[in-house]
Parts: sequence; C-alpha cells; structure tokens
Amino acid sequence: MLEFYTAATPNGWKVSMTLEEMQLDYDLKLVNLGKGEQHEPEFLAINPNGRIPAIVDNGFPVFESGAIMLYLAEKTGKLIPDDPRKRMEVIQWLMFQMAGIGPMQGQAVVFVRYFPEEIPAAQSRYINETRRLYEVLDKRLQDREYLVDDFSIADIANWSWVRSWYWARVPIDGLEHLKKWMDRMEARPLCQKGCNIPPTPGKGDLVRKGGASITTT
Repeated sequence: MLEFYTAATPNGWKVSMTLEEMQLDYDLKLVNLGKGEQHEPEFLAINPNGRIPAIVDNGFPVFESGAIMLYLAEKTGKLIPDDPRKRMEVIQWLMFQMAGIGPMQGQAVVFVRYFPEEIPAAQSRYINETRRLYEVLDKRLQDREYLVDDFSIADIANWSWVRSWYWARVPIDGLEHLKKWMDRMEARPLCQKGCNIPPTPGKGDLVRKGGASITTT
C-alpha cells in the first residue's frame, strides 16, 4: 500500500485531497513537526530535504507536494487532461502555486503570525504580493469554473493555500470570481475530507471512515 507522510499544512493537504479525490488507498503516517521527526534519519531517507509531505509507493519515494501530485496524476490518469496543451496548462497553474502563492503566502503568515517582532514593510510586501497573485487567479476564473476548464490537481494545489487567506490577512474583497471558485472547491466532499487529513491543530482528533489506515511515526 502507498505510504503517505504528512502533517497539518497546506502542502500536506494538497496531497491528502489528491489522494481522496482519486479514491486511492493509503497508509497515513503522521509526522510530528514539533518533535522534529521530519529530521530523523528514517524520514530523511525518504525526503533528504526534511519536509512533508512525502509518499512511498511500492518502495519508490516521492517528495515535494507538486511532484507527488503529478506522479499520482500520471500514474492514475486522473485530474490531469490527456490533451498535451491542456495538460501543460494544468502543470503551469500547479507551478504558479508552487513558485508564487505558496512561498509568498507562506512568508506573509510568518511575518504576520510568528515573527518575533513587527516588521510592517515585510508584512506589506508579502501580503500585497499574495493579493496580486489572487488577482491573477480571479482574472483566470472570470469565464470558467476551474483553472483549466475541468477540475484538476491545479485547483487542489491553489485552493489548499488560498482557503486560508484570512490567516495570512490577505484581503479578498472584490475578487468575486475567486470567491465563487473557493465556494465550489469547498463544496466538493472529497476535497473537504482531504483538507482535514490531518485536521488543523485544535480541531479535534482525526476521524477516518475508510480510505486510509493511520500510523503515527
């Protein structure tokens, strides 16, 4: 069975939502980031960078959330188009999240929530750049339901981050197409299930009803 190493982060939820939408069986292995389990030799053998998520598929390790999503899409033929140009569109919007929204919103969260001192210039820099990227998504969604016509891994990747806009204090006023897409994504039962595997800290114990078996590493 496929082993899935993760914790409660947007990058982890990207993969759990992908696995749930593809209806794949997996062995869920929770990595305690607070205890530094991601830096232990056993995990570094899977991901030398010491970050979650990661998977091991029949002995083959794959790390980096975007790479995992592509690997699963290629393996199953799900959530990615067959047409080469549409396929590349999905990959482009996946990379848009990986190179843009993830790093920028991640830094916004750091400077807004966790940095030991207030640095207004840094907060403004990352909040404003994240807002700009949201505007790019909003424009893209003005005449379509999903980023590349049909629901795909690109939608999962971007929504996993955008759904926590409030935590990064990124304003979404005026982004009506983005809001409708967010509502559309939230209404997907398997996405909703996946973005609670594992749940945000403080939201209770993990409850599973099929799909994955659970192991705490």
